[in-house]
Amino acid sequence: MSKILITGIHGFVGSNLVHALKVNHTIYGLDIVSPQKEGVVKTYTWDELELIRDIDVVIHLAGKAHDTKNQTNAQVYFDINTGLTQKIYDWFLASNAKKFIFFSSVKAAADKVEGILTEDIVPSPKGPYGESKIKAENYILSKPPTPKGEEEKNINYKLSTINYPLKRVYVLHPCMIHGPGNKGNLNLLYQVVKKGIPYPLGAFENKRSFTSIDNLSFVIEQLIEKNIPTGIYNVGDDETLSTNELITLMATTLGKPNRIWKWNKTFILFAAKVGTLLHLPLNTERLQKLTENYVVSNAKLKKALGIEKMPVRAEEGIKKTVNSYP
Repeated sequence: MSKILITGIHGFVGSNLVHALKVNHTIYGLDIVSPQKEGVVKTYTWDELELIRDIDVVIHLAGKAHDTKNQTNAQVYFDINTGLTQKIYDWFLASNAKKFIFFSSVKAAADKVEGILTEDIVPSPKGPYGESKIKAENYILSKPPTPKGEEEKNINYKLSTINYPLKRVYVLHPCMIHGPGNKGNLNLLYQVVKKGIPYPLGAFENKRSFTSIDNLSFVIEQLIEKNIPTGIYNVGDDETLSTNELITLMATTLGKPNRIWKWNKTFILFAAKVGTLLHLPLNTERLQKLTENYVVSNAKLKKALGIEKMPVRAEEGIKKTVNSYP
């Protein structure tokens, strides 16, 4: 049983991780607020960080989510996504904790994907969200954990070959995460289907990678239990889904008619530009999110974990998410 500190513990992912990990581990929280939470021994505020002791694993979730309405000042992303990461990572380096799991984002690697995104890509984020995440990653990579005495001896070493306890650092690039309590574009699609509103973007064919919260929880449990090599890992389901397939899957799950309309692409693109100017629900950025290709490889992670498949298929994960919505 490990003692785990989760930052941003009251968020969507944090709440789900508590539910998944509380049976086998002791959970502590770190957040901007500190109310009691079932399954959590104590939640600290960031001002109380130095009071925390005897932690084995740090899971850093706290961050400013991507604002699709672009109403957030750019500096806020850097203050939170970069600043808080630097603060908790420095605390980790000085602590006795052995593992640091940082939730970054695929958007830190690439805003758009041609082909399949792997960890070998040269990062090219666009916008303050992705840029603040990659800046946090670069800070972590610039300060690798070093065993006591190694700095003075100036010895080059490989994390995978040292035969005594080391700190291990994992930077995760999850695709769109969904599950109970999920909000965002997936919830928007759900509302469209639930209300019987026709989906007019059927002419756009795409493929996207997703991450079900159950697969994510499985990965985190594996990272806690196994000593896999330090590194950057993409996290996602094995299968991709198109937006049209999502709509169909949601309609089937809800017992609703599958109303996909294939309106003219040129008209839709024009309408999205107008929506951007008038701040309407359908704008250029949301259209891109709903219709772009964004396929991510999870092969490196599965190889490191020694598994062939993720435990939950993409379709099953979506069904569970849909069934969790009110």
